[in-house]
Amino acid sequence: MGDLVDLTGDGGVIKTIVRRAKADAVAPTENLPLVDVHYEGVLAETGEVFDTTHEDNTIFSFELGKGTVIKAWDIALRTMKVGEVAKITCKPDYAYGNAGSAPDIPPNATLVFEIELVACRPRKGSSLGSVSDERARLEELKKQREMAAAIKEEEKKRREEAKAAAAARVQAKLDAKKAQGRGKGKAK
Repeated sequence: MGDLVDLTGDGGVIKTIVRRAKADAVAPTENLPLVDVHYEGVLAETGEVFDTTHEDNTIFSFELGKGTVIKAWDIALRTMKVGEVAKITCKPDYAYGNAGSAPDIPPNATLVFEIELVACRPRKGSSLGSVSDERARLEELKKQREMAAAIKEEEKKRREEAKAAAAARVQAKLDAKKAQGRGKGKAK
């Protein structure tokens, strides 16, 4: 994990896997072109978040290859599997170019997205096999969302515990220095 992959050969779209999908996970195909994703987008230059689905836990859905999203997403999501989380760095030519996207994305901005592929689906009207297949797919999607939420919550808890432990260590060091200072002052 953490390997950089140049998906375009020119450094325009760089992918780093944050969390791998299970080995048997499905990927987008001609038969499963509709994708559901969670994401957070930041400006590479400032680290400022300009868009996210995490705050309200929404899912963003679109069809690959239809030009409804930036080029980098069409390229990167074809390489992902359901359950995978990847960091995608997009040069301007593969994002919003020299026009930007006012008011949040300035011209010629390099963007960094953390994207989780939540599901792949067929187009409406495509045969899925049966109603039970669709029900099973929806149930699996629900499980995946719950699992992702639980993982996020656990990661948040670990970060908060690590912050608290670091703060306690810093306070202990400060207290120790104060105690040493008092002792030295009395001896003089």
